[in-house]
Order: sequence, then C-alpha cells, then structure tokens
Amino acid sequence: MFEKSALLEETKKVRGLLDRTQYPETYAALSDVFIGDETPFIIASNLMECDKPKDLPPFVIEYITALYEIEISEGNHHAMNNLGAHYYGGGRGFEQNFSKAMELYNMAAENGNRQAQENLGYCYYYGRDTEVDYEKAFHYFALGAFDGHLISLYKIGDMYRNGYYVKKNEKEAFLIYKHCIDVLHGGEDDYLISGPVRLRLGDMYVNGIGTKKNPEAALVCYSIAEIDLFRMVKDGDYMYKKSLRAAIEGQERARAQLAAELPGQEWTFDD
Repeated sequence: MFEKSALLEETKKVRGLLDRTQYPETYAALSDVFIGDETPFIIASNLMECDKPKDLPPFVIEYITALYEIEISEGNHHAMNNLGAHYYGGGRGFEQNFSKAMELYNMAAENGNRQAQENLGYCYYYGRDTEVDYEKAFHYFALGAFDGHLISLYKIGDMYRNGYYVKKNEKEAFLIYKHCIDVLHGGEDDYLISGPVRLRLGDMYVNGIGTKKNPEAALVCYSIAEIDLFRMVKDGDYMYKKSLRAAIEGQERARAQLAAELPGQEWTFDD
C-alpha cells in the first residue's frame, strides 16, 4: 500500500497543477486527502465523481489510475472492476479501451466481484473485444440477476425479447421489464434502471410487443425515460446518447397514435 508520506507528496503535485476555478470539486477532494485517512481506492472513487460531466485533466486521470493500480496490486476486486469500467465507458478523460476493460473485469470476476461478472455479460452480448457469445452473456447476466442486479435482469429481458440464446418470448421480456420498474423504491440511483427500462417499455407499448398497444402508457414511459437518460448522459455516460434520442423520438410516435384516436382533431393546444 502507498506510504502516507508518498501519497501526500503525489497529491500535492497533482493539486498544484490543477486549475482551481475550473475544477473546484476536484481541488477540494484533493485537499481532503491531507486531513482524511481514506484509502487510495476511496480517493480515486471520490475524484471520479467530481466536476461532472467535465473531462478531468490527463494528469488527474494518471493519478487516479495509479491509485486504482495500487489497490489492484493488493487484490482489491472493486478497484479492478472500477478501473475496467472507466476504460469500458471511455468518459471523464479515460481513453476507451475494451481490451483493458475486459482484462480487468476478468480479474475482478475471478475474485468474486458480481458487478464485474455483469459487465462481462455486456462484453459478450455486444462483442466488445471478444466474439459475440450470447450463452456466456446469459450466464454472466444470470449471476447478476440472482444477486439482485436489476441491470442484469433487464438484459436477460433483452435476450428473451430478441431470442438470443433463449427461445424468443416477448411477453416474458415485457414482464421482466415491468418487474424491474415495480421493484424500484426511490433510490438515488434508480434512474440508471428507470431510463433504459422505460425506453424498452415505451417501445413495447407503442408497437404492441409482448402486450397490448397502449400509446398513453408509451408516452408516459418515453417521457420519464427521456428525463432519466438525460441525467445519465449529463453525468458522462455518453453511450446512452442514442437511447436518449430514441426516447424523444418515441414520444412523437406515441403522440401520433394518440392523435389518430381523435377523428377530425389535431394534436394542438390552440383554443
């Protein structure tokens, strides 16, 4: 583990290079290192939450990477997964690198990290630095779902909807998506589930997939999805830009269907 004196010396260098006016939260977090007793993992994790959605300067990213690598050398599987996730997403100043991400996910998964197993499911589902393998994707998503990970569960819903590895069953997919929403309890991270899942429900309602066509329900789902997906993109999760656009476009489709139910009327707010 980093000696305290060496950590403080490196922190001082990084803070001295930082523009305090441009990165006030990052500067404050670096200053807290001098009065706290956090581990390198906690320091790195805290810094990644600062001054969103700006990209952090390269020297800060190097510092964060070094902190995670210290923890990885000590066997911290959470550090393995987190650093892998930063390479996978490629945000906040990290260069996207699926190869490094998968290497770190595998290390973390071998050490029992359930989130890393879920993340490997994504790698195999989309073929990121590997061949698409729906059997392995289902395996890893199932591990996450059994452990209460709703992201893993809704990805299993995707597999039922598309017939990937399992027999296609759109009704089952719809029920899985509905369950994911039903078990949300107002947590601060609910939007990470709500946005993607409500987009899927909107698509199913507007097209009558796995359930009866219901443009009113579709419009509600798309509207909430837009808000939640906007928050995800604003926080730097740029891989959801296409989903955000789909939620906005979905509302127009739902409104067109609703307008068609009003013979001789137009979708207008004029008196």
